[in-house]
Order: sequence, then C-alpha cells, then structure tokens
Amino acid sequence: MTDRTDNSEAQDGEKRDFDWSWAAADPDHTPVEIDTSKPSIARVYDAAIGGKDHYPVDRAVVEAGRKISPAGVDSARVNRDTLIRGVRYLAEQGIDQFLDLGSGLPSAQNTHEVAQAVNPEARVVYVDNDPIVLAHGRALLARDNRTRVVTADLMDADHVLNHPEIDGFLDFSRPLGLLMVAVIHHILDEEDPAATVNYYKDRLAPGSHLFVTHFCNAFPEARAMEQNLIASLGRGQLRSKEQIEGFLDGLEIVEPGVVPLPLWRPDGPVSEPLDHSGLLIFAGMGRKAAGSQA
Repeated sequence: MTDRTDNSEAQDGEKRDFDWSWAAADPDHTPVEIDTSKPSIARVYDAAIGGKDHYPVDRAVVEAGRKISPAGVDSARVNRDTLIRGVRYLAEQGIDQFLDLGSGLPSAQNTHEVAQAVNPEARVVYVDNDPIVLAHGRALLARDNRTRVVTADLMDADHVLNHPEIDGFLDFSRPLGLLMVAVIHHILDEEDPAATVNYYKDRLAPGSHLFVTHFCNAFPEARAMEQNLIASLGRGQLRSKEQIEGFLDGLEIVEPGVVPLPLWRPDGPVSEPLDHSGLLIFAGMGRKAAGSQA
C-alpha cells in the first residue's frame, strides 16, 4: 500500500495533504455497528471484485451467482475497469468535480484517484447509504480536503443535493460528473428510477455529464441472476438496452452510446464475441447541452 503526499499550496492558501490509502489511521474513528447476518449491496460487490471488506453472508450471494454464471459474476471487475475509463475520460474533458452516487466500498483505482491523477484539484464526493462505506472513507475525510464521503440515500435526491457536506463543496453552477455506476438497477420500477435520475439531471449545469452502468437482460441466465439478487438483497432489476438508454434522455449521447461494458471506449482491442462478464452490464454517458431541459 502506497501513500502519496502533496503539501503544495491549495487555491485557498491552505496546505493540502493527500493520502491515497483508505486504511490510513484516523484517531477519531468510531466503529460502526454492522449487521453481519444480512448481506449488503456494497459488501457483495466488494466480494465480487475480490475485496476484503465483506463477510460470509456476502460471499454466499456471490457464490450463488457463480453457480448461475461464473463469468457473469466477473462483470463486477469489468464494471470497475469501466468506471476508471469513464472518470478518466471526464477528467480529460475538463470536468474537475464528481458526485459518485452509490459508490460502494473502496477498492483499487477509486474515482478520486483516477480524477486527481489527471487533475490534482479535482473534487469528489462519494455517497452511499451503507454506513460501512463512511467508516472506510474516514481516512479521506481526515487527510484529503478535496474528497468527501457522505452517508445518504441517493433516492432522496433533494436531501443529497442539499446535504451540507455536498452543497457548497461541489459547485452545481459549473459542469460536474455525475456517476450512477451499477446503482440504478437497485431501484425498482415501482420506485420510479427515472424520476430520481431526472431530478439529478435537472440540477446539473450545462456541460455536465451523467455516466451510467446498469444490469442488462442481454442473455437468458441474466434473469436467474436477477432472482438471486432479489432473494438475497431484496432488490435488483435488470432492464433492456432501450430502458437503460432512457435514463440518458435529454442529454447528448457520448460515443459509442449505450453498449456492453468492454465496448465503452476501451483502452485496446476487445475480443468478441463477449462472454457473460461483458454482457451483463451496459454503460452509457450523456452530456447536458446549453438550454437542455434534461
């Protein structure tokens, strides 16, 4: 584990101290109470990408998924790689502030690491409703004054956007990168995910981007994996490519559109045909144009 510290002057005249480790000591740390008898979305995803911050009950969900489609479970790692490409693309377009909704537990190459590697001044807020995410993010709260972690429910968009740790830290009058990566599929149809997404889009300034990844019903076994999520986590909903595209309505679609993860702006050649690891989740990005009603 490597720490990287930069004590250069920030624009506000304060010393900046970056700690790129989520495990840095925090003398004010207060352990959170964690129910290890039930799986959580954040911990299941951590187990799927080979992390260490999960419990047997979370691994059981992953193992049940592997019995349905071993490659499908590997889509979690493919999704992480796509997040990296998406954040890097946005930072290279000049986006210097990011709101990462449903961020999950930290793992290698987090949003702030990717964005700040391009622009050290980039600001990032992670939002998740699992208190364990805040517990693991305390190092960032203490050591990186350009990164914050907030415990909130993304479906309460008004609360998130007006949260004192977010409003004012991020400038919504300027372009922003809104990340909804592997999260909308945890909002059920009856909870009106489109309304939630549109609420956030309406708040975005022109030049902002929305980056979405979402489970897709692109192969028969995907339905069985959906049922596994519902049985274990109580939620999880696959949608068609057309439905996923609908979340970007009103935005200018960034090439190559809504496509399987490996095909979204890959760093190199992609081997086809894709297996389930590449077909389970689709990705897409849209840009808010001036005068847009999105």
